Amino acid sequence: MTIPFIDLQAQRLRLGGKIEAAVQEAVVGGAWVMGPQVRQFEADLAAFGQAKHALGCANGTDALALPLMAWGVGRGDAVFVPSFTFAATAEVVPWFDAEPVFIDVDATTYNIDPAHLEAAIEATLKEGRLKPRVVIAVDLFGQPADYPAIKAICDKYGLKLISDSAQGFGCTIDGEHPLKWADITTTSFFPAKPLGCYGDGGAVLTNDDDLAQLIDSIRVHGKAVAIDLKDKTFDHDPKYLNMRIGLNSRLDTIQAAVLIEKLKVFGQEIEWRNAAAARYNEGLRPHVAAVPDVPAGNISNWAQYTIEHEDRDGLAAHLKAEGIPTAVYYPIPLHLQPAYAHYPRGPQGLPVTERLMERVISLPMHSDLDEATQARIIAAVASFKA
Repeated sequence: MTIPFIDLQAQRLRLGGKIEAAVQEAVVGGAWVMGPQVRQFEADLAAFGQAKHALGCANGTDALALPLMAWGVGRGDAVFVPSFTFAATAEVVPWFDAEPVFIDVDATTYNIDPAHLEAAIEATLKEGRLKPRVVIAVDLFGQPADYPAIKAICDKYGLKLISDSAQGFGCTIDGEHPLKWADITTTSFFPAKPLGCYGDGGAVLTNDDDLAQLIDSIRVHGKAVAIDLKDKTFDHDPKYLNMRIGLNSRLDTIQAAVLIEKLKVFGQEIEWRNAAAARYNEGLRPHVAAVPDVPAGNISNWAQYTIEHEDRDGLAAHLKAEGIPTAVYYPIPLHLQPAYAHYPRGPQGLPVTERLMERVISLPMHSDLDEATQARIIAAVASFKA
């Protein structure tokens, strides 16, 4: 029997009829766009993520674009991003005629390397062609980036900091979510994410009142918000007073209804994922080049469980024959992709990223992964002879 890579149906069955009932209530309610469930979910999400404000949007990519628009990022600006990540992290930067600058990652956490980040900022300033504006740190595979170090660098050079938690929402450092250090946290509710809906969706979280209002405006076609109407009168619905160029990026009510129910169990599911990761680490450490260790004090949400192996492709073929699916994130890092190869990268290249692209492989991971299934996976990995 083939093992599912991510077993979303197991979660659906475990939650019983709660999600179906929530969806039915949203359908009957008839407020299918920005309905009351969206407001409830935003409040619940803000509370979970230790944020003053959470605003839903259409997807995790738009979530990254919204703060760049709010900050006026544009031509001549540099946005520093890791290359070892999904395309969305860098994709949004050229939308505004700015340029991504690709940074290498730490060899253990696979997250942006603070030392290489600072060297790239210095190199960019020395060249003088681009103005450093923003850092987008990615919580890859669920692990938090080194936010204390990255925040210190951003403060030193006057840069904004985005925590791209599309994969890592729920991760913490000493009990604190990335928003303690970042200006804004973004996330995705794509179904395969640890907190996923039944379609697409995303959100931004911030403690900045004015930034929250700007993003609320931008996500709905640049509508007027409270800061726009101060000392002014407008007798009609403010959504018909367009104060700035915006997007149509709203979270559907039905998806919010799904997410309300999933968020109720999300903390418990993170604990289950950590237990599964610990079992993997114990069983696999003797048989692979590296297992994913999390720094002391950090909690990962384990969006993916990713190991390193000297014969990655051989192992993948072996596991496939055993009915065990795998995935490679990411076989071609962004700085080597055709669409991004002409953009700048940090000094001395990206050697860690280019080494990882040949070695990493992800195994099945989800909150309902049981011990018997894991034992089968571990045995299959251990039986592989390169």
